[in-house]
Amino acid sequence: MTFSSNLISSNVALIRALPRPARVGLFLFFAAGFGDGALMPFFALWAQKEAGVSTEYIGVLLGCYAGGELLATPFVGGIADRVGRRPVLLISTAGVGLGFLLLYMTRGVYASALSLIVIGVFESVLHPTAATVIADVVAADKLRAHFALARVMSNAGRMIGPAVGSVLALWSLGLVFFGSAAALLVGAAVVAVALPETWAKGSSARDGEEDEGMTALTAAFRDRRLSALLVPIALLEIAASWIEAVMPLYADNTGALTPSGIGLLFTYAGALTVTFQLPVIQASARMSGFWIVVTSGVALALAFAGLLISPGLPLLVVAVTLLALAQMLFGPLTQAIVTELAPSGARATYMAAFAVVGDLKDTAGPAIGTYLYAASAGLPWLVGMPVALAAAVALGAAARRHENGNA
Repeated sequence: MTFSSNLISSNVALIRALPRPARVGLFLFFAAGFGDGALMPFFALWAQKEAGVSTEYIGVLLGCYAGGELLATPFVGGIADRVGRRPVLLISTAGVGLGFLLLYMTRGVYASALSLIVIGVFESVLHPTAATVIADVVAADKLRAHFALARVMSNAGRMIGPAVGSVLALWSLGLVFFGSAAALLVGAAVVAVALPETWAKGSSARDGEEDEGMTALTAAFRDRRLSALLVPIALLEIAASWIEAVMPLYADNTGALTPSGIGLLFTYAGALTVTFQLPVIQASARMSGFWIVVTSGVALALAFAGLLISPGLPLLVVAVTLLALAQMLFGPLTQAIVTELAPSGARATYMAAFAVVGDLKDTAGPAIGTYLYAASAGLPWLVGMPVALAAAVALGAAARRHENGNA
């Protein structure tokens, strides 16, 4: 009880000490996490029972959500560097919220797919811009801790959202969309009332250089330091997604867990992040970026090794624990490095480039993982071990160059 009380008190104190724009940014991470958490556990059931979508199209349909983000982020992800943070967040939160309401009224594969793509387009700028607001007002040496706090808020939303969604689903599966919509529309109201503009007008994509456009991919290709980070981050994230995407099939097919048990297992993983993210940041504060990333890669490789040995419950728990640890280690660190690389007038653009990695994880990751699993039940874990270790070493080397000032 003392540990929990101290942890909550320290989190509250950290949030209260933040400038108001950063607190709004953290709330938006919570609202977005709540919206996804309330919706995702019930989406397949809604699609099948109420939207009239055939079972074979449900996975492809859900991919349209992340696909909309992946398509839009490279082209509009950095728009907050051109028109400001506040209008982008206001439009994106309202757009996602209204998109969820639209989804409730749609029927059939094509209408549902179009609605999900529209939601993904609006959401493509939500997370990068919310992270940029935090970076605008927080000192550089505090960024890693505050990006870790953003992960805590997002995971808290993903824990509370399913509980609320479960209550709404007692009346109707479609009502979960209203829960998700309400969270994002409240976020829009908070932006309208409480968020001052943190963008400095007249700043260009690079200080003292001509503006080259607002696309996130342009920034990635132009800055080789950023590319050197994004490629191994993408590989590490895609490999990690195999545990989230494939392990439920693995556990169900072997009879290790029921569907509700799988849900509880990932709830446990979310609780780990909420509880231990900030202590992990504090414990690793004296480690170099290289060793932080390599440690996360080793943890991920050990998770794969455990799954390769057995699908039994003890090793499933170990696997999700190691996955959560790996993400707690490298997630905030890499986001902080990307922010530090960004010129002052291109923070949102660089955050958008970083967000493309997450979109790739959500689209390509499950597709690759399930393809490997279809070939052989142990293949995702066998392939995942060397991929995780190689990506971690490459990412650690890039982090070391950055810390040495040679990025």
